[in-house]
Amino acid sequence: MIDKTLPSCEAAVADVHDGATVMVGGFGTAGMPYALIDALLAQGARELTIVNNNAGNGDTGLAALIRHRRVRRIVCSFPRQTDSQHFDAAYRAGEIELELVPQGNLAARIHAAGNGLGAIFTPTGYGTRIAEDKETREIDGRHYVLEYPLHADFSLIRAHRGDRWGNLVYRKTARNFGPLMAMAAKCTIAEVDDVVPLGGLDPEAVVTPGIFVQRVVATSAHRREAA
Repeated sequence: MIDKTLPSCEAAVADVHDGATVMVGGFGTAGMPYALIDALLAQGARELTIVNNNAGNGDTGLAALIRHRRVRRIVCSFPRQTDSQHFDAAYRAGEIELELVPQGNLAARIHAAGNGLGAIFTPTGYGTRIAEDKETREIDGRHYVLEYPLHADFSLIRAHRGDRWGNLVYRKTARNFGPLMAMAAKCTIAEVDDVVPLGGLDPEAVVTPGIFVQRVVATSAHRREAA
């Protein structure tokens, strides 16, 4: 019997190793897997490379990982916001590396990894510092930059509901990067509000099929999704 559910977030992240590359879903606070991040913080893994849309908000979630010096490198699109003080402090102190990636390129590179592509050409960034030391090519009169896929050891994502096979449905804006990140990691861990019986999800509403998910944990007590 296939059953990917685990009893706790602590069990779900127990094998995240030092130096791992971890994709973290969320667009700001919408869809951020707070419970999994809290468990990862308690677990103690260090020297992490984080792939996320931004660099944390306030004092919780990804910002807490940065504050406790667990992140060595971050790949993101929006590292600086009004409440990204922990990233700012770590970056200015030389404690964290930053790879800045335009948001469309970030999504495309994750998508490329999930679809088994060797590389992609994108027009975004051509003629800017982002394209420095990268291969460029003119195709049909337009200039492109060569970008490589973003793979991860683990993806931590948040969904609304799941079943024991790992099929997932999302809630509104909380969907964001979750489906892409689920496809691009060796091990995808999904926190959900509820685990429903098989057949309890409308097949037409399933966005992430269970083939891309290895672990599911119910965290109804950590509901922080955007409306």
